[in-house]
Amino acid sequence: MSIKKGDKVKVEYKGTLDDGTVFDSSKIRGMPLEFVVGAGQVMKAFENAVIGMEIGEEKEIKLQPSQAYGVRNPQLIKKISRGQIPKEIEPKLGLEITVGQPNGTKAAGRVVEVTDETVTIDLNHPMAGKVLNYKVKAVDILS
Repeated sequence: MSIKKGDKVKVEYKGTLDDGTVFDSSKIRGMPLEFVVGAGQVMKAFENAVIGMEIGEEKEIKLQPSQAYGVRNPQLIKKISRGQIPKEIEPKLGLEITVGQPNGTKAAGRVVEVTDETVTIDLNHPMAGKVLNYKVKAVDILS
């Protein structure tokens, strides 16, 4: 029986970058990934890749940035005054920080530069601009 849209499936996976760095895996998480194919619970390209797989089948998937977390957007790198950072937060490289947006929403970002006067925050997803490689094994169709 092959996987089709609407099936709840269980897959084992390992995600790596082109340099071989493992960024995620079902082994790290301690359990297979479960999702409903076509429900938008995982990236569309990942969903499409498992359609037609048979239980026990293994497949390698290469997702370009546009199929995954998008390309890096230089407009999402914001330089702000240190005075805009709450006094109780000491900005340092790599610090994850939540930034208020003009429309009232909040966005997660990472501090990428700190000077005496400014803090530069990258609001791009950490995986934006990266090619993602997956080794996927179909484990079960649950419904």
